[in-house]
Amino acid sequence: MGGSELTERAQHLLKTLVECHIRDGQPVGSRTLARHAGLELSPATVRNVMADLEEMGLVTAPHTSAGRVPTSKGYRLFVDSLLIVNPLQGEEISGLRDQLGEQESLPDLLEAASQMLSGLTQMAGLVMVPRRERFVLRHVEFLALSDDRVLAIFVVNDSEVRNHIIHTHRRFTASELEQAANYLNYEFSGRDLHDAREAVLRAMREAKEEASALMQRAVEAADEALREEQDQADYVLAGQTNLMGFSELADLQVLRQLFEAFSEKRDILHLLDQCLGSQGVQIFIGQESGYDALGGCSIVTAPYQSEGHTVGVLGVIGPTRMAYDRVIPIVDVTAKLLGAALNTRR
Repeated sequence: MGGSELTERAQHLLKTLVECHIRDGQPVGSRTLARHAGLELSPATVRNVMADLEEMGLVTAPHTSAGRVPTSKGYRLFVDSLLIVNPLQGEEISGLRDQLGEQESLPDLLEAASQMLSGLTQMAGLVMVPRRERFVLRHVEFLALSDDRVLAIFVVNDSEVRNHIIHTHRRFTASELEQAANYLNYEFSGRDLHDAREAVLRAMREAKEEASALMQRAVEAADEALREEQDQADYVLAGQTNLMGFSELADLQVLRQLFEAFSEKRDILHLLDQCLGSQGVQIFIGQESGYDALGGCSIVTAPYQSEGHTVGVLGVIGPTRMAYDRVIPIVDVTAKLLGAALNTRR
């Protein structure tokens, strides 16, 4: 639904209601709304408009005698059609640029960016660790550990060594692991890891009919290791305890689900992955994220670039009752400044 489907009066009242609720965190009554709207309207007229907006699913009354609050649908219409963004001033941008410019290492830079996002918004700030476009496999070795665990040692790109402990569905012998490593090194040395894994998966399908049982086990071990290497995405999170200060997120069960999502990372990383190909700011309101743990939250994200290529996403997580006019430019500018800082470090 676009704002054009509402009358100008209804748009103005919805915008005023959302702004009042964001500011005060309370249901907005008709008298309060009439006073803040600056229109010559009686409370009865305002109530009639609110009834129409409620019927359209844009506002709801949490209690029988209380005022209204925006729904996720109402916030979406507000953000898409009614919001006026307040851009950051030159001095603010210069200050943020200086903060990032002081960081020498990549971990410190990412930590500073997430802290900036959290500090400026008083919500949770997160920055995805940059993903390199290519990981070229140079050499791999497997070492059996106790139980069903295997140490995979990868040499990628020029001389970068990456170790992963993988948990396999059964125990592999030293001979099987050696054969898996030899297979990978012979077939895929000098090739991109993603391409290598795709080829291994094809080999697994073919091995069921054409190769020995030992070869099947070898490519299974190789696939497990390559998948583990591909999945080494991560993000830096700051200010998650800020969310405990918002009444709508203060329920113990809501907080538990939210902090479990932060800890497990998988769902949030999947959400950030969806934003890697986007242009500019993306906003997920309530259930739009697709994850129950984030159902009471809004996530504002923006991709950041290095050398002209998108390598990650950063953003802010907070309640749906967030100051979008302030958060959106903060996220947008921080993404641009982080990309600039990454280019300077090269």
